[in-house]
Amino acid sequence: MTVWFSLTLKFSAIALAAFVIGVWQGAVAGWAALCGGLALLHAAHVYHLARMERWLRAPNADDLPDPWGAWGVVFAAVYRALRREAKEREGVVKDLDLFMQAAQALPDGIAMLDSGDQLLWCNDTAAGHLGLQAGRDYGLRITNIVRVPRLAAFLQSKQPDETLDYRPVHNPGQLLSLKAIPFSDGRKLLVSFDITQIERADTTRRDFIANVSHELRTPLTVIHGFLEHMSEAPVMPAEQARRHIGLMVQQSDRMLKLVDDLLMLSRLEGGDSPQREERVDVYALLQTLAEDALALSAGRHQIEVVVAEGSAITGGADELRSAFGNLVSNAVRYTPRGGRITLSWRLDLQGGGIFSVLDSGIGIAAEHIPRLTERFYRVDRGRSRETGGTGLGLAIVKHVLLRHQATLEIHSELGVGSEFRIVFPPWRSIVEIPRAEADAA
Repeated sequence: MTVWFSLTLKFSAIALAAFVIGVWQGAVAGWAALCGGLALLHAAHVYHLARMERWLRAPNADDLPDPWGAWGVVFAAVYRALRREAKEREGVVKDLDLFMQAAQALPDGIAMLDSGDQLLWCNDTAAGHLGLQAGRDYGLRITNIVRVPRLAAFLQSKQPDETLDYRPVHNPGQLLSLKAIPFSDGRKLLVSFDITQIERADTTRRDFIANVSHELRTPLTVIHGFLEHMSEAPVMPAEQARRHIGLMVQQSDRMLKLVDDLLMLSRLEGGDSPQREERVDVYALLQTLAEDALALSAGRHQIEVVVAEGSAITGGADELRSAFGNLVSNAVRYTPRGGRITLSWRLDLQGGGIFSVLDSGIGIAAEHIPRLTERFYRVDRGRSRETGGTGLGLAIVKHVLLRHQATLEIHSELGVGSEFRIVFPPWRSIVEIPRAEADAA
């Protein structure tokens, strides 16, 4: 029943009743009945209107008035409208909450500013980047709470691709890049990006180019000098010529070693696992490394090998030989004459293989140990060149171990010696019965 039909029916009923009374009791009685009926109808409407006004202050489905007629239709329609509004509001709240969660999950900082550059909202990342406190700083002008040079001019700039790089006072080791994105009614999104790693990578790249250029320049200068001298003096004693040629061969070998190490390092960095998994005989490998160490030592050191026959591991044979060999050659180079070098292989309690190179060399200061695997990092640059190192050996070791899920442990004391230990996961170790024991069984 519609409201219009209900009201028409009620007015018609009152008018009909008044007409009947007028015919029966006279015109005065009829008009009195009509006025009385309309007054009662008006009073009923006022009563239901008051009930609706009270209910609308705190709408509740369990306390919904149940009037008759038109007011029942009105109450039902209002209740349905309120339910729709509540559902829509609930949906908006859920969508807003989802949006806030997504904004909080972003790796970049986001701060929302109004047309006067006052802070409206920020995610946790932006709070960390800019030193803000969510809630407390809302409503404050961003330039008053973030001390960044040129920030005010940057926010007023109309250049869409302009960025502002700065180091926050509360974290000077971090480099951030800010970008302002305008949107509705002069508001802005201030987005902060952490570009610390990009800067470090760029610095590493520049240092790498500079180091490679420096390392190649030294032998090239030597070779160029000798060639220039020989071209100016075409006739020279044979002994002097042999000495010059020997030095040029030595420097060219150094360049070739550097190029080989660079190529190997590039190949290692380009893959996640060894190119070919195979069984590597650790016993035979350590014996070979000991022979190489004796040749490099030229009798100046005592070389000892501690490894059980039948020891083996799965991995890339060439890569493991390179990694182990770099540690052994470093021990020979940095151990004074008469020192002792021990190569060993054993299994830990979990069954993981441990390769160790222990020497009685000059040792390494504690502050240098965390940086030893950086490319071209040297504790003593002059001594490294004298011993023929390229500065890439431990960087190669690090990448080989990453591809074999192994770790490098370094223990050293100045004037006492060093131990470089490679720890492999248990699943790479192969435990075999030595041939002599197998034959006896």
